[in-house]
Amino acid sequence: MSSSVYTSPPDAGPLVLGKTLPDLLYQACEQYDNPRAFNQPQDDGGWAPMSLDQFRIQAEETALGLLDLGLERGDRVAMLQESDVPFCVVDMGCLIAGLIDVPLYLSSSAEQMRYVIEHSEATVLVVSNPKRLAQAAELLSDLPQIETLLLCEPDPDAGRPTLPDRVTLRTLDEVRARGRQRTEDQAAEIEDLRSQIAADDLATIIYTSGTTGRPKGVMLTHENISSNAVTAVGDLDDFDNGADGEVALSFLPLTHIFARMLQYAFMARGISIYYTHPDELADALSKVRPSVFAAVPRVIEKVDAGIRKRIMGLSGLQKRIGEWALGLAEQYVVDEDMSTVYEMKRAVADRLVFQKWRAALGGRTKYIVVGGAALQPSLVNTFGAAGITLLQGYGLTETSPVITYTRPQRNKPGTVGEPLPGVEVKIADDGEILTRGPHVMQGYYKQPDKTDEVLTDDGWFHTGDIGEVDEEGFLKITDRKKDLFKLSTGKYVMPQPIENQLGSEPLVDKAVVLGRDRKFCTALIFPSEDQVRAQAADLGLNAEQSFDALLQEPEIIDAVRALVREANEGMDPWSTVKRFALIPDELSVESDLLTPTLKVRRPKVHEIYASEIDALYYDDDPPAGPTSRGAVIVALEQAPSHSQPEPTA
Repeated sequence: MSSSVYTSPPDAGPLVLGKTLPDLLYQACEQYDNPRAFNQPQDDGGWAPMSLDQFRIQAEETALGLLDLGLERGDRVAMLQESDVPFCVVDMGCLIAGLIDVPLYLSSSAEQMRYVIEHSEATVLVVSNPKRLAQAAELLSDLPQIETLLLCEPDPDAGRPTLPDRVTLRTLDEVRARGRQRTEDQAAEIEDLRSQIAADDLATIIYTSGTTGRPKGVMLTHENISSNAVTAVGDLDDFDNGADGEVALSFLPLTHIFARMLQYAFMARGISIYYTHPDELADALSKVRPSVFAAVPRVIEKVDAGIRKRIMGLSGLQKRIGEWALGLAEQYVVDEDMSTVYEMKRAVADRLVFQKWRAALGGRTKYIVVGGAALQPSLVNTFGAAGITLLQGYGLTETSPVITYTRPQRNKPGTVGEPLPGVEVKIADDGEILTRGPHVMQGYYKQPDKTDEVLTDDGWFHTGDIGEVDEEGFLKITDRKKDLFKLSTGKYVMPQPIENQLGSEPLVDKAVVLGRDRKFCTALIFPSEDQVRAQAADLGLNAEQSFDALLQEPEIIDAVRALVREANEGMDPWSTVKRFALIPDELSVESDLLTPTLKVRRPKVHEIYASEIDALYYDDDPPAGPTSRGAVIVALEQAPSHSQPEPTA
């Protein structure tokens, strides 16, 4: 194992330990007076504000009300909720009461939800609205331990589903009212509850979605998350606190630790947080005009694709200016000093074009924190040229989540930055990334054998990711350990470099590289329909024909073939893609082909597209016409045939 241990840069902020998550709220209430700290979206397109003190009071009432229902410290509360203010109120109420909350992914199947509720031994299920109530009602017949359903936002016009006799339905307002009536000295009881919470107490159990097998319940303590939240934002030197400080837009699922940790971080700084749904993002950006928000790479890729699509749709001088500015942005490197001539050109491009890009994001974004998957260096540079700072973070649910991230003053595209204060990183002999520190989980709930597989006796957590640290101490992720596969020739292949390169292209939504136990690599490519149609129009093709037919157009095939050739450049010969299938489908969470954290479920993809995969490995003549799913099989070059000798391992 490598002996080098990597830690935070010398100018990093201080490590803060010993804090419970309610501590962050109470300290914020003492330091900041923000009447618009939490902002709940309304049907009319606006937001209903809630001050820090109003939020604290609602959370306290919820805590006392839950205890008045008979719950005791350490009991589990499952949450089937939208990612909004009531989620935050219930979550903080549970934390103050010493209860352990268990968020459910809204995209999970009924079977997965039942498993999580049953495995966690939750006795209360909280739901957002009548829609989620109806969803919950279908689960309850197989969940005898659930005795209470808690509805946050009732609708008097909505019908009430039939519930088992054992289940009592209550509203959040009713529970808060019980909390208010529970004691004559509410402040004293809250103080007593807070005194019973230790930083190393279990705060939440978050079940990993997993690409295979049953989900595992990740046990995270107050200190796991609070240390991550405080130190992550502590490294942002120009982060302004309080009511007049930053304005955050939150649209990622709070069921994921990434968005949830940032919510605590923003709350601790007393800033204004506006919640919205991803489908309403474009409208919310223009109304809220956030200075900071978190996103997954796909959001940034879609913004980039939208910019390119708009430029494609222009004509004449406007189009030439747009293409010139885009080309100029693609030459930018954020961590290098550009020439004076270049900066003069960039200033012109900024006045003519780049300010419009910023306006599309609200016009005052300081930085966007990106996590959840690989972010292409080209996007960091292109957006950086336009004055939009993209900061990439890396971590897992098991690490609360941030292990490393790029700081504004130390932003190196192609890497995931340097460790947080207090976090250690090292690379094992086989290339696996290991980490140790206050961010590492307690373990997997009721699965000590699984915990022992990833946690060493001296505290090192095995991430399952393959990576390397460069000479400046920046971490780079190269692959997932379990995604490595071996060709029949004995050569090992890392699929992610090519997949990430292709996935960063506007024309490509997702790419999956194949080849396990085969003689050469191929790929399933799922194009972006909007971008394919935009490119077709730009090429003078009939952009209104069916998507299946568009993918058979020679010009579209050639465009994707060029992207695959480019992605192959610099790769070991045996790792390059020799053939690919253009598939007129979309990988999605709903189809169960992506996890809720947008990772590809490879076994499921192999199962669903088995015939397309087989078609890629033809011996002599390619299949005539598209497959039954409309997939087009394309050879990049002359691929190895059955008659060619195999290279030695």
